[in-house]
This record gives sequence, structure tokens and C-alpha cells, in this order.
Amino acid sequence: MIQLLNSEKVNLISAKISGKISKDEVEKIHSEIHEILKQNSKVDFYFILEDFDGYTLKGFWEDLKVDRAHISDYGKMAFVGEKKWQEWAAKATDFFTSSEVKYFDLENKELAKTWIIS
Repeated sequence: MIQLLNSEKVNLISAKISGKISKDEVEKIHSEIHEILKQNSKVDFYFILEDFDGYTLKGFWEDLKVDRAHISDYGKMAFVGEKKWQEWAAKATDFFTSSEVKYFDLENKELAKTWIIS
């Protein structure tokens, strides 16, 4: 489930993510990306991964398609999580993009928020 959070930064998609992400939820984020790109050159992300179990198969496929289409549109990415595999996934994301990607443990989510807004 993706719960969009309010953000004071106009080019930031901020969300709490839990459970498994479906295709429909990825499409919702995709439309948010398009809205931001109408006014900005880059999209930043602040994702809190709490009780996050990954994607459904269709959700994973849709996410790959969105990332492929927009990889050069991504700016800073802050992933806040609670599991080691989430940190590894953030590092893999950093490897495949020119974006600035950082992983923060859940107890450091305020530090992550400060970093992404600066």
C-alpha cells in the first residue's frame, strides 16, 4: 500500500509504503511524476518503508517500466527502512541512476526528511 504524504517541497513525492505494492499503486505514483515534471526538471522521492514486503508481480513489472521511462527525471531519493534488504535495494538503485540516493534507518527518518528537503 502506498500512502501519499503531504510535502512542502513542490518536486517531492513523499509516501509511506507498506505491504505489497500493486500495479495500480505504481500507476498512481507515475501520474504524480508526470504532474511534477510539468513544472520541474527533476522529481525527488522520500519513501518510508514500514512493514514493506515488496511488489506484486504486476506491480514490479510496472515499476520497472516507469523507472525505465523516467530514470533521467529522478533527483534525490531518500529511502527510510527497517530491513537490510531495503538498504541493499537503495544501493542498487544508486548504482543504476545518476540520482543522489541515500538509505536511512527508520529511527533516522527526520534526518532523511531534512536531507531530502535541503
